[in-house]
Amino acid sequence: MSADKRSGQKPILYREMTVAHIRELKGADFVEIVFLESARFYKLSGKNPAYADALRLLREALAKKRVVKVGVVSLDSDIIEEIQEA
Repeated sequence: MSADKRSGQKPILYREMTVAHIRELKGADFVEIVFLESARFYKLSGKNPAYADALRLLREALAKKRVVKVGVVSLDSDIIEEIQEA
């Protein structure tokens, strides 16, 4: 989701990270993502309008060992708002 579509909301903060694991939990409305650069488990919500594209980018990054830009609304947040190619 771009900043244009988020007008009136907090800006997104980006961090470049390497996908280590994607965990898809049965019955959950989100997937958990583990990155090499962080001990935190991040979540990508199935309700995110860009869910399918973000998950595709994460899967590609994992397979090809590429870095992605992970967007969150605060440094304390574990909810992924946006994924971009680095």
